Amino acid sequence: MISKLDLYKVFRQVGKSGSFSKAAEELYMTQPAVSQSIMQLENELNIRLFNRTRKGVTFTTEGNNLFDYVNSAITLIEAGEEKILEFRNLSTGELKIGVGDTISKYYLIPFLEKFHNKYPNIKLKIINSTTIELCSYIKSGDIDIAICNFPIEDDSLELIPCAEIQDIFVCGERYKKLISDKVSYEELTKLPLIFLEKSSNSRKYVEGFMISKGVNISPDFELGSYDLLLEFAKINLGIACVIKEFSKEFLEKNYVYEIDTMEKIPKRSIGACYLKKVPLSLGAIEFLKIMKE
Repeated sequence: MISKLDLYKVFRQVGKSGSFSKAAEELYMTQPAVSQSIMQLENELNIRLFNRTRKGVTFTTEGNNLFDYVNSAITLIEAGEEKILEFRNLSTGELKIGVGDTISKYYLIPFLEKFHNKYPNIKLKIINSTTIELCSYIKSGDIDIAICNFPIEDDSLELIPCAEIQDIFVCGERYKKLISDKVSYEELTKLPLIFLEKSSNSRKYVEGFMISKGVNISPDFELGSYDLLLEFAKINLGIACVIKEFSKEFLEKNYVYEIDTMEKIPKRSIGACYLKKVPLSLGAIEFLKIMKE
């Protein structure tokens, strides 16, 4: 059964062509089918839309008025369909990514560059915040995906681990003697400790591990910037808890030294997360593919 929209499309084409036969050619229909469609529409509207002549058809006054509305409506529908096709081809659109400052600087940038080079017309909106805040942004729809420190305990989120990281302790020249032998966590707590602030997911993970070993910490410095951890350790203000993969430059240049603890902190992951119940956009799907390559 032909839909009302299809009837209007036939009406529009007949109005443009001024002929049933020409409209039939444009629509790949038979002339009787076009004629039947116009008659059906006229019957449903209970009004005559065209004057039939030997040379073709012309609008009635009512048909001419209706044509302006129908033509505008179908033009908008076609424009919408074209826009959807552009989104499907990733030739337009926006991808909103939430990420912490540290992960953004030390991990995410190469993936952003690769995605932008591949899909230059997709706008990238980057929101920097803590893991806890990013999870709430996902749920409110403010971001499409978040790149966070794991673990995250939230059943509403889909978690995709992307890379392993290792938490370590580092020191500057003043405490360099510590690297000559294995150090226990009890010994470390007797020294000035430099940690991220309590709201940090990294801080919670390391502190939770140490508590599980019966060791409580009371940092002398609690910082909001990862880079400051390394800088504070470098100038001998204490022992900093950092991520090894993000501290390569400082370690390689001997600005800081890794302390060999008796027991390693278990590795954890950096990964992407998004809301389980909401389908990902094509842009988000492609970005995750790039991250996993």
